[in-house]
Amino acid sequence: MIAVLGVHLLVAVLLAAVGRRLGRNAFLLAAVAPAVAVGWLATVTGGVLDGEPVTQSLSWVPSLGLDLDLRLDAFGLLLAWLVAGIGVLVFTYARGYFGDREDAGRMSATLVLFAGSMLGLVSCDNLIGLFVFWELTTVTSYLLIGSDDTNGAARSAALRAVLVTGVGGLAMLAGFVVLGLEAGTFSMHEILAAPPGGTLTSVAVALVVVGAITKSAQWPFSFWLPGAMAAPTPISAYLHSATMVKAGVYLLARFSPAFADLGWWQPVVVGLGLITMVVGGWRALRQVDLKLLLAQGTVSQLGFMVVLLGSGQPELLFAGCAVLLAHALFKAALFLTVGIVDHQAH
Repeated sequence: MIAVLGVHLLVAVLLAAVGRRLGRNAFLLAAVAPAVAVGWLATVTGGVLDGEPVTQSLSWVPSLGLDLDLRLDAFGLLLAWLVAGIGVLVFTYARGYFGDREDAGRMSATLVLFAGSMLGLVSCDNLIGLFVFWELTTVTSYLLIGSDDTNGAARSAALRAVLVTGVGGLAMLAGFVVLGLEAGTFSMHEILAAPPGGTLTSVAVALVVVGAITKSAQWPFSFWLPGAMAAPTPISAYLHSATMVKAGVYLLARFSPAFADLGWWQPVVVGLGLITMVVGGWRALRQVDLKLLLAQGTVSQLGFMVVLLGSGQPELLFAGCAVLLAHALFKAALFLTVGIVDHQAH
């Protein structure tokens, strides 16, 4: 897994250096990184599904006892397949959508960095490392939403998105630190296997939930996601439908089996999911712009996923995984279809 992340970094550096000369073909070079990830995932899927997670470790800050610990289990594998598989398709699609433009190298390099950050997020077992990947997705999302720096609406949408998700991420970091100190370890799977108790733990988990619901556009933080549709359609399809907005859902799904018995968990998490599902669906019915309709529909479906994956019940967790997979596939395809209409009709 570390080698796969290294390939993403290497391809991003190459694109930043020579992407401008490649023009639209920069997106084909970008597709190499997720294609390598797809190949690697194909070799480990059987073992992971047999109950043997892939684990790797890299010394990060030895003086603080921090290591970059990666652990890819079956749930992480599902997200990794979505990030890598849909990434190959979207990058290939982007070659035709964007054509030759001066910023193709910069945009494709940022997309590859985002893809690598998402792969790191869904495979990282160390809470501090997970936060680093989490914020990398926030920064790259900001750059991609505001890629057209001459468009005031795009700049405003990018700023709004980074402020909401960034502040949520800081709250989540505080929760991670307190939770790690209470548990005596920053290993996520160890904490979730033997969760600590007490008031401080409850506060820490609440801060983690704040970070998760801002990232996955849950009410009352849903407003940033429709604005992010100012980004070009391939970016909307990849970041704001198939992958990045699933990060908060992913985190809630990780924490819910261990902490769903907290007295406030289900009323708050499931309640916010239900409100988001209804409000997003209602707003989707009122849209006349195709991308905004799909964006509000995505908000509603993210709420549905939070209800299922945030419940902590095994049967609903399996149902939530099915909905997560189905949504990533059909909504990404819908965005790309709308992109064809938008591209041809201007």
